[in-house]
Amino acid sequence: MTTLELRRVHFDLVTCYKIVFNLIKVQFDDFFSFIPVTKTRGHPYRLFVNFAKKNVRKNFFAHRVVKYWNFLPADVVDFTSLCHFRQTITRVDFSELLVID
Repeated sequence: MTTLELRRVHFDLVTCYKIVFNLIKVQFDDFFSFIPVTKTRGHPYRLFVNFAKKNVRKNFFAHRVVKYWNFLPADVVDFTSLCHFRQTITRVDFSELLVID
């Protein structure tokens, strides 16, 4: 049984995938921007994290999902289709990023 927080992370990642690859009618630039440097570790779709002072902004979807999105390993996650993406994110261990009470 997956935790509620892990299910929310998976849902957020799927929604982020849909925005990045223009599968839903939402402007990418309204939420995210790509990291300008392409010679980094990880996948080529890394997103830039905007600085947030307020907790309201820190808990907003566009800020919340970026750390999980950038954490995705390129050798595990398949970005070719939404179906493949959904299947491969279940193999990623997010335990070091999740808050444990």
